[in-house]
Amino acid sequence: MKHIASAIAAVLLASTSLAGSATAQPLPFDKNWTEQGFFRLFSNDYRMQGESLQVVSDGTVSLLWRATPVSMQGATRASWGWAVAEGVPATDLSRKGGDDRNLAIYFAWTTPAKAAGLNPKRATALLRDADTRVLVYVWGGDDVRGTLQDSPYLAGMKTIVLRPAGTGQQSESVDLAADYARAFGGAPGLLVGVGISADSDDTGSTIRASVTAPDLR
Repeated sequence: MKHIASAIAAVLLASTSLAGSATAQPLPFDKNWTEQGFFRLFSNDYRMQGESLQVVSDGTVSLLWRATPVSMQGATRASWGWAVAEGVPATDLSRKGGDDRNLAIYFAWTTPAKAAGLNPKRATALLRDADTRVLVYVWGGDDVRGTLQDSPYLAGMKTIVLRPAGTGQQSESVDLAADYARAFGGAPGLLVGVGISADSDDTGSTIRASVTAPDLR
């Protein structure tokens, strides 16, 4: 009986693992992503290749943005890979106008009522809305992994450092729900948008980097 019970437990565990992995949904780099520029600033060069994104930022800054499909708006975890071949020096991420970073991944939530009326494809309006909450995972600065900072730009935005300034290739897996609770308290609303940026305008540096398509689950 013990052998039978162990076998059943193994099957159930395998089934659970397969079900969990099956729920992961990638956000491939396709026509659903659009570049959102910032006033009076030159744009980055983004080359979308389906499963990966190549980024060159040469004294420039802009945001590549897409609305989250309805099927993914309840996602609580995310994972991606990123690599930096050339990057900016360490900066103070809390200082407006001096916060260059190699790469940043944005996740934006809002309330169900607001989601119904906002255009999630317009990143600027969404990010500035009073009901929007944004977590920005950053490769840059000189703080230790997990450091949580206020954004110098928007009250509803928080920065979480994953990697300090430097080069290399890394894989990330983050608990969006736990990080949201730490940053803002409570449970997140609907995940309505995801963005990626590189920022080198303050230091006049050059960034050459890549990101794999984020998985949401």
